Amino acid sequence: MSDQTRDEALVPTPEILAAAECWQLLTEVSVGRLGVISDGHPDVFPVNFKVDKETVVFQTGDGTKLDAIEEGGSVALEADSVSAEFGIAWSVIIKGAATVVARSDVDLNRIGRPLFPWQGIGRDHIIRISPASITGRRYVTKAWRE
Repeated sequence: MSDQTRDEALVPTPEILAAAECWQLLTEVSVGRLGVISDGHPDVFPVNFKVDKETVVFQTGDGTKLDAIEEGGSVALEADSVSAEFGIAWSVIIKGAATVVARSDVDLNRIGRPLFPWQGIGRDHIIRISPASITGRRYVTKAWRE
């Protein structure tokens, strides 16, 4: 077996997910990683988020995330989940424009508590990501089950 040969038990072929399934999976988690460009360099931050009508919303305070969004607004958000018990992992990536929105533009009662971050102080800005693309992959491995 050459180095180029894929060992399906260790490196599974990913299942490409439809957009509807990507959105459904995003409703099952509340923490993702936000990628922004800050001072010409990529930066990544964990964020608590919530799906809102095929967009993603999160809160942030003043600082690098907000500055990057106000300077350009192009972002990526990745969320994932891994179940060692069932040998299933998935990852969803949204790429799009992030904008600061008014609190009145978000139904906070419907979205619920997960929008509110672990560090609840000073998170005065609500950000909405309107995706240009959403992609997802699911991996099922036999190795975890053996």
